[in-house]
Amino acid sequence: MCGRFFLSRSGAEVLQHFALAEEPVLAPRYNIAPTQPIPVVRQRARGGGDRVLELRRWGFDPGFAGRTPRAGPRPINARAETLATQPLFRAAFASQRGLVPADGFYEWQHRGRSARPFAVRVRGGALFAMAALYARRDGDDGPVESCAIVTTDANARVAPIHDRMPVILAPEDYAAWLDPAQREPAALRALLRPCPAEWIEVHPVDRRVNDVRCDDPSLPEPERDLFSLGGAA
Repeated sequence: MCGRFFLSRSGAEVLQHFALAEEPVLAPRYNIAPTQPIPVVRQRARGGGDRVLELRRWGFDPGFAGRTPRAGPRPINARAETLATQPLFRAAFASQRGLVPADGFYEWQHRGRSARPFAVRVRGGALFAMAALYARRDGDDGPVESCAIVTTDANARVAPIHDRMPVILAPEDYAAWLDPAQREPAALRALLRPCPAEWIEVHPVDRRVNDVRCDDPSLPEPERDLFSLGGAA
């Protein structure tokens, strides 16, 4: 799954990496959590196909005509295997697909009653994109813009920590995923695979990341004097 991530890059770096129409204003964030606004890149259906970055609430909330808004927690993740068939995500999978920029994400390895947090990055600390779906519904106080991050089976590097991970897309696949005109389920599903294990590096981090109120540059840094994940770092 993906329940926390971090993004510290400047708007200029995100602009260049995603070929955006304009530079976004982004503050460094080191412990991004569900229900918070997160950056989502999408391609405009009109206007020449420009890519734009918008903030959306992390927790998928599409609403449906003639129905009251979904009660309770909104799903923060969407399983790649069922996007085309699950009613909640089917419409968004058809035409409302986005990318969430990130430097890395956190995952917790459970051992008995304890859980050890790890930071997962692309090697070299490169900026990357997690596949996402987005939605919009009318709320009492105006439009509600929301999103969910798409997950898949963990690759060999992440599997010792958790059995799921975000779909990390290669830059050459951004265009196909974002294009709202691409509606062929088989072609889209082919993109939703675990990224190669050699892309990934993993290290344990301080348990302060458990507290969503903690948000500082030291959080994603390796925690020293702790057991290391054999063969994963």
